[in-house]
Amino acid sequence: MISALNRLVDLVEKHLAEELDVHGLARELGTTEYHLRRMFSSLAGMPLSEYVRRRRMTVAATDVVRAEDDLLGIAVRYGYGSTEAFGRAFRAVHGCGPGDARRDGGPLRTQPQLRFRLTVEGSIPMDTRLVDRPAFRLVGHAARVPLIHQGVNPHIQRHVTALPQEEHLRLKAIGDTDPGGLLQVSDDLDPDGAEGSELTYLHGVAVSRDTPVPDDLDAIEVPAGMWAVFRTAGPHPQALQTTWAATATEWFPSNPWRLRQGPSIVAVLERADDFSTATCELWLPVEPA
Repeated sequence: MISALNRLVDLVEKHLAEELDVHGLARELGTTEYHLRRMFSSLAGMPLSEYVRRRRMTVAATDVVRAEDDLLGIAVRYGYGSTEAFGRAFRAVHGCGPGDARRDGGPLRTQPQLRFRLTVEGSIPMDTRLVDRPAFRLVGHAARVPLIHQGVNPHIQRHVTALPQEEHLRLKAIGDTDPGGLLQVSDDLDPDGAEGSELTYLHGVAVSRDTPVPDDLDAIEVPAGMWAVFRTAGPHPQALQTTWAATATEWFPSNPWRLRQGPSIVAVLERADDFSTATCELWLPVEPA
């Protein structure tokens, strides 16, 4: 995977002014575009699309300052149909327009070319098991919420606390298969994992395929497949988020598995009354790499 990510970075450099064929590269490397994008965003700390935009504007800034071509010609060279669109992208990266940069020589913000290197330190104990599960359903109450990487997601918090206590008890009574208990489900996640991008969050339980689903509940169909299950314990949600990040930095680069499309599931096994600490299981859908 580290080699694949560096090949992806090289592809970006060769095609800064063009659309990237990430799907073709993933196929050539024997992996999937979904997994490649998820690993890139997790390890780089930014979506692939954002990295491409920063690199493109870093290189374009040199042409702007040299003033050997007009701004429209530079815009077209880097894949923009107008000076306005190019100017918006340029300003988003550098904080000033291309005309200002040409006149004043800056300010310019450089995005260095990324290189990925694997350093496995074992700093995060990975208490993991692999589970082969038949198809099942996730049922509960779903909402579209923005992705937040660190800390409590207030949108999810409002969604869950709006449910009356008796509804939590009803959901628990419906659940009849693993993962057990009340579940925190994230689905339809943008492969780039961009902060603020929308996902479907479901507060609910897992049921077998033949269990009737009440009409007032949302349902997510989950196909049969393998799951990597990571056990976490400690301050909540920090311990869970740290382990989630470590799956990308430590577990996937060291194991012959890759993410497949599907929901990510958190099962809370034990927790303090104020939810300051918790023991959880993080279920990620995987397939052989």
